[in-house]
Amino acid sequence: MNWYLDAWKNYANFQGRARRKAFWMFALFNIIAIVVLTSVEGFIGLRGDGSYGILSGLYSLAVILPAIALAVRRLHDTGRSGWWILIGLIPLVGPIVLLVFYVQDSQPGANQYGPNPKGA
Repeated sequence: MNWYLDAWKNYANFQGRARRKAFWMFALFNIIAIVVLTSVEGFIGLRGDGSYGILSGLYSLAVILPAIALAVRRLHDTGRSGWWILIGLIPLVGPIVLLVFYVQDSQPGANQYGPNPKGA
């Protein structure tokens, strides 16, 4: 849970580096939150024709900035500029390239974006 809260504490911090674990734990908690909110919306009748309901829509809107900031810090950890996030806009190939970048290990030692968050 601390990984998720740390992402919210640094919601507009595009500087520095973020570990793989921090990135993927944040993604996991977001998936869980969306599933729970969508289930609640379906249960109480807030969802109509299979589209986003009000709760999951507001949550998705609120989580955009922290998710982008964390993704940029994750790219920094692999030694890439945060502008690489824009490659995700290329259909089919872009998200696959980003996924490969996100699963790569940290660049050892300090890089131009700061010290290694692993501490080693």
